[in-house]
Amino acid sequence: MAAFVNDVLKNYEDKRQDYQGLFDLTKGHDLSKPTILVPMKLYNDACGWIETNLGKFNLIRIGRNVGETAYEVMLTNRMIDDKSTPLDVIKALVLVAQTAIQDPKQRGWKIMGHTSKSISLRRTQTFNSKLQLGLLDGLVRKSGATGVRVEFAKEIELGSEFDEYIIHWI
Repeated sequence: MAAFVNDVLKNYEDKRQDYQGLFDLTKGHDLSKPTILVPMKLYNDACGWIETNLGKFNLIRIGRNVGETAYEVMLTNRMIDDKSTPLDVIKALVLVAQTAIQDPKQRGWKIMGHTSKSISLRRTQTFNSKLQLGLLDGLVRKSGATGVRVEFAKEIELGSEFDEYIIHWI
């Protein structure tokens, strides 16, 4: 959805002239309505540009923006409420990815396991792996959890088939 591409871009909007290469990627794409579907490649190219030119910590910050948008979509669609647990929010994330991303291979997120204070999650879609650290952190914090820590359990960059994350909280 265009909303998620706009989340990637919004931190740089006020200095558009400094990040022209990033905004050039959006030429020919209508981002005016949040629900307009855009190619996943646009999202990935924008994330790749930011990671290459500005560094991975910018992507973690952007991930929090994307997490806030996803959280609002979940609330609006009554997938969660203000009493939802971290596991409820992550289960909703799995569903949001299935509906917001049109992927013929049905890739997205898969919950691998959980305890009362952690969730193990596999990313099977082509989302930027660093951005997801911020997304997962932000979503779990929105559930009211504190002491949130998100880390890689497995990384494609280190030779794994998929990225896997472990989310911990107090």
